[in-house]
Amino acid sequence: MSIITSLGNVLGGGAAASGEPLYQGADWDYDKVRRVYDAIEQVAVQDLGLDTYTNQIEVITSEQMLDAYSSIGMPLFYKHWSFGKHFARDEAMYRSGQRGLAYEIVINSNPCISYIMEENTMTMQTLVIAHAAFGHNHFFKNNYLFKQWTDADGILDYLSFAKEYIGKCEERFGHTAVERVLDAAHALMNHGVHRYPRRRTPDLRNEERRAREREEHRERTFNDLWRTVPGKAGGASPLSDRDRRRAMLELPEENILYFLEKKAPRLDGWQRELLRIVRHVAQYFYPQRQTKVMNEGCATYCHYRILQTLHERGQLTDGAWMEAMHSHTNVVFQPDFDDRRYSGINPYALGFAMMQDIERIASNPTAEDREWFPDLAGRGDPMGALRDAWANYRDESFILQYLSPALIRKFRLFHVADDARDPEMKVAAIHDERGYRAVRHALARQYDIAWAEADIQIVDVDLVGDRRLILEHRVLNQVLLDEASTKAVLQHLADLWGYEVELEEVDPATGARLKKHTIAPRRVLGSPI
Repeated sequence: MSIITSLGNVLGGGAAASGEPLYQGADWDYDKVRRVYDAIEQVAVQDLGLDTYTNQIEVITSEQMLDAYSSIGMPLFYKHWSFGKHFARDEAMYRSGQRGLAYEIVINSNPCISYIMEENTMTMQTLVIAHAAFGHNHFFKNNYLFKQWTDADGILDYLSFAKEYIGKCEERFGHTAVERVLDAAHALMNHGVHRYPRRRTPDLRNEERRAREREEHRERTFNDLWRTVPGKAGGASPLSDRDRRRAMLELPEENILYFLEKKAPRLDGWQRELLRIVRHVAQYFYPQRQTKVMNEGCATYCHYRILQTLHERGQLTDGAWMEAMHSHTNVVFQPDFDDRRYSGINPYALGFAMMQDIERIASNPTAEDREWFPDLAGRGDPMGALRDAWANYRDESFILQYLSPALIRKFRLFHVADDARDPEMKVAAIHDERGYRAVRHALARQYDIAWAEADIQIVDVDLVGDRRLILEHRVLNQVLLDEASTKAVLQHLADLWGYEVELEEVDPATGARLKKHTIAPRRVLGSPI
């Protein structure tokens, strides 16, 4: 039987004294986990100065880990066919030996939930607790993006509400109707976030009450915007002033799911609530998409420092330390660009190396470091410098600020220029005096979410005609959208909107129209107005 066991009620007290090993052998039990947790907490708080949410450790099986994979790691989540597909694929690959499983999954919530697998050895449980329950936990609680965009106190209550609400919708409207809305919302998920702060982070604990209030409000009120749309002869006059129309619709709007939730003319109240649920989930993961290098670098650095300290104090045996370092080395391994295993820059490798480099620059700088980092070099407080970086940067700005020439040389980084207008690629910069800044800038750009994702905004609605929704893609470096993917996603958008959708690809420098895509709805997901 699969059992998830909470250790939240047994963590505390009982750490082994310095010089005495916390455990012997590979087998683990709850007493050993308790002793290890207490020892890790002492190092994390007293030596590293970490500030974390309350921890809750959950022990799960490999099958439950696969299930967590399929539902993007959330402990409570609504049902959708795609999660079952992911579970079947991951399970088949795991059983056939084509892939392993993560040692842990950690949830940005308060309390912070860390999953550890029961198949792990005691040393791996120790590493995972240090990595997830303290490294990731500290980053979640203190980084400005997570403070700005996520509600760690309310996310679990909101997921519970979302699961229950979608279940009731399935009972009332049928699985197929709910699935179609979720399919469309998932296709638009990456374009369902606010990228810039508008107001305070929503209190997700109260979303169930607010959902009832929104439903009651919709029943009492009437959308004046669509009263002005031409209908039968003799009806209300259409809006003709483009600026007034765009102001009424609050255009342009880059959060497509938000616009559909508020303005789509044919969606029913429950369908709007489903879009809102998917939008909140997308917003919850938005900071994680921008901090992969920093988040994993912070957690990896923390587990390394904590386990190193425990080993130096005699609380980890030599054998346990060697086992932990074997796994650690595998995690931070970076294949060369011409290695068959190369698939890009390993965020664990880059993040951990940058954290160690900051520690080195703060403690033992070279003349080069003093020239490049005058405020950091020799300050003598490496953990203070690291905590400041973890709190105030995202991947792009972190790399721009802290990637040193020494680390560029160590990773042997170089910049390949790939221009769509040039038939050949060329090496534009290498790891030398002339190339350091260019390499650092090019690498940071790869982690800029605005550079990596298409800039698509809703710019107008044809209210005086056929209600066509008009979007604009501001093309970067002459790279157009993939035709097949664009058509598939626009189909979902048209189904939600209920009328024709048009997407124009535009050169932002000249304003030239490069390409146009037009899609009519295949099926109308809402009710006619």
